[in-house]
Amino acid sequence: MIAAALILAVLQVVEPAADADPIAALIDETGSAGQATPPAPAEPIRCSGVHRQGAALVCRTDPGAQVTLGDITVSADDAGWVMLGHDRDAEAQTTLRVISADGAVFEQTVAVEQREYDIQRIEGTPRRFNQLSEEDLARSRREGRIKAAAYTSRDEGQGFASGFIMPLEGTITGVYGSQRYYNGDPSRPHYGIDIAAPSGTDVIAPADGFVTLANDDMFWEGGLIFIDHGQGFTSAFLHLEGVSVAVGDRVSQGDVIGTVGAGGRSTGAHLDWRIKWHDRYINPAETLQLDPASLR
Repeated sequence: MIAAALILAVLQVVEPAADADPIAALIDETGSAGQATPPAPAEPIRCSGVHRQGAALVCRTDPGAQVTLGDITVSADDAGWVMLGHDRDAEAQTTLRVISADGAVFEQTVAVEQREYDIQRIEGTPRRFNQLSEEDLARSRREGRIKAAAYTSRDEGQGFASGFIMPLEGTITGVYGSQRYYNGDPSRPHYGIDIAAPSGTDVIAPADGFVTLANDDMFWEGGLIFIDHGQGFTSAFLHLEGVSVAVGDRVSQGDVIGTVGAGGRSTGAHLDWRIKWHDRYINPAETLQLDPASLR
């Protein structure tokens, strides 16, 4: 009698409820009868930054992955770091594509926030051009080739992964993207930020990097320094009075690289800080908001 009661108790424990559907329960747990639900795929790329005109993004993905933003394709380094950036006049939509080392493809359309720039329209006044002598024109062209060559640098360092700080403190007198139109004819936009400070004020490296150009007497810029922060993400420092680094130097964030001046074609002492990524000019102010540490 006791044994029969025990058997009955066991049957009561394991017997499913009358209204239970064992096939439905299996589907709930596995996604299909007898087949396990695959895990959600990992995010193929993570970025700090925003998709906005003139903005930079620092990202992590698979090492060696090919990353395309619009019409520019770059390779992630051995740790998966990659820098991206949007042009000043980027369209409202573009494509982000990641091709991993094993050939897996991720692609999405991203919306690019449009900005309003400081635009001045001057009508009824003839635009004035500087008439260069043959000697100055030849010098300008020669130095232009030097700068173009320096911009081809693709340093393997990860200076951008340390984040960015201001190269000096001062009054902002010129902003990225501003432009003048003379009788409807656009002048070249301003691609940097101007920071006014007394001549001789120290200028520091905003991030780690490799010096690719250092000259204390360029025709247009006066003292000029280029620092590749990695993968060709290059800062330019214009109108310097003093240059404290040389081509081939490696600098760390906060190192003094030169001093403020009014060299070249400048109307007063200030630093013009610019950043170029491939053929796109990036707003330096945008780099201050990047948080590479969040991607580690």
